[in-house]
Amino acid sequence: MAKYILAHDLGTTGNKATLFSLDGELGASVLYEYPVSYPCNDWVEQNPEDFWKAVCLSGKQLLEKARVTPADVAGICFSAQMMGCLLVDSEGNHLRPIITWADTRSTRQAEEMEKKLGMEYVYRVTGHRISASYSAAKLLWVRDNENAVYKRSYKMLNAKDFIIHKLTGNFVTDYSDASSTNLFNLDKKDWDEQSINELGIPRSLLPDPHPSSDRAGSVSARAARETGLLEGTPVIIGGGDGSCACVGAGVVSEGSAYNVLGSSSWISLASRKPVYDPHMRTFNWVHLDPELYTPCGTMQAAGYSYNWYRNTLCGEEMTQARQCDENPYNLINAGVAASSPGANGLIYLPYLLGERSPRWNHDARGAFIGLSVNSGKGDISRAVLEGVAFNLKIILGILENGIAGGINEVILIGGGAKGDVWLQIISDIWQKPLTVPVLREEATSLGAAVCGGIGIGAFKDYQAISRFNKVEKVITPNAALAEQYNSLFSIFDKSYESLKTVYKELAEYRRTFAG
Repeated sequence: MAKYILAHDLGTTGNKATLFSLDGELGASVLYEYPVSYPCNDWVEQNPEDFWKAVCLSGKQLLEKARVTPADVAGICFSAQMMGCLLVDSEGNHLRPIITWADTRSTRQAEEMEKKLGMEYVYRVTGHRISASYSAAKLLWVRDNENAVYKRSYKMLNAKDFIIHKLTGNFVTDYSDASSTNLFNLDKKDWDEQSINELGIPRSLLPDPHPSSDRAGSVSARAARETGLLEGTPVIIGGGDGSCACVGAGVVSEGSAYNVLGSSSWISLASRKPVYDPHMRTFNWVHLDPELYTPCGTMQAAGYSYNWYRNTLCGEEMTQARQCDENPYNLINAGVAASSPGANGLIYLPYLLGERSPRWNHDARGAFIGLSVNSGKGDISRAVLEGVAFNLKIILGILENGIAGGINEVILIGGGAKGDVWLQIISDIWQKPLTVPVLREEATSLGAAVCGGIGIGAFKDYQAISRFNKVEKVITPNAALAEQYNSLFSIFDKSYESLKTVYKELAEYRRTFAG
């Protein structure tokens, strides 16, 4: 009897194939990396055939590693990067590389969308601001700049949708990925007719949207030969990585919230209704559960800030770590712990890559404010971690104001959840308990696996996550630091506001002199 769900998580730099047993145990995991291409400034593309190669090879390696036969696989499900634009012909052959979520070449098309539709209309209907980050503007860029490709296109897909067609021959997407396009009506759970008509996008170009746990089809004979799976194995659609992470973190009931602390970071929650911020600083996906939404705010440089700081300013710690076979972050964290809360009045603005939520300012950049002769290395290190936590606190406050009952605790997942020093800082700044589950870096794959289990009938609903991801620890806030951190948080926010004109002028300087 088949007893495993095979989850593929098609990330930005690689595919993670993971096996989960139907009784909630993590079997094994394999990562297969693929390249990212940067053909021009602001362009970020990938070859979708690399996705397929990764799925085929990682799946075979996984079964071998876990000593599991293809007959043991009860179903396949997917999590994947969102907000892409992958154009294919009627046979499913890609016509150009996928334009990924990180690509922002289509700023002019986004501006044209705003003129035709209005920012307020799109935000209220799709749950998102108009942005070059989303699929719609990317599609219009292809129409404007590669019209021959556009005319030959049969469907616009996201990453997992392409793989599903490779496996089954069917063109489908799910509500969560559809909600990353700037074209999906959240209330109707369908493509927004006014948007696509005003923009001149044929309805036929968009794949039929489904609940994430719907069955897309079965593994075809050809796909079975290439993947090593059994012909006829059920293929469940799955969802975008954000919505899958939500389930994997255990956020499957209204009001519960989670934070992914990785290179980027986001806070999201489960809600019966979208949360619309009056200032449009946060946005909304559809949850894997089609009855729920996942209001969300994403910052660009969370763990990336810490990584940049380590690589740029911590050469001494890096050398010492190599000599002692130690993790350099442990050495940096020791300095953080030795500094005092508030980093002796030093503030770090974590905008190394510009910022999405809550600032939505492409020109914003990182800054240290308050450096003095008394600032020590530990203070600088601590300021970096506190700056990320302050920025996320803005997002948390917006989301909390949008739901009844508030947020009592936040579940923390991602690679950054391994460091207790940073977790305590976050808990103290937010004044919220942080629940850390056992499976932190596998949460996205885990969400896809639970979705797959529902799709094949092994699980009744998404509450099944409770059997998979147990709580490892709870970090509680130090109430004595609340007043101090609230005071510094206000200064943090004012610091950004005071620098907005400077950021704009520096952006113009870079365009003129720095290339």
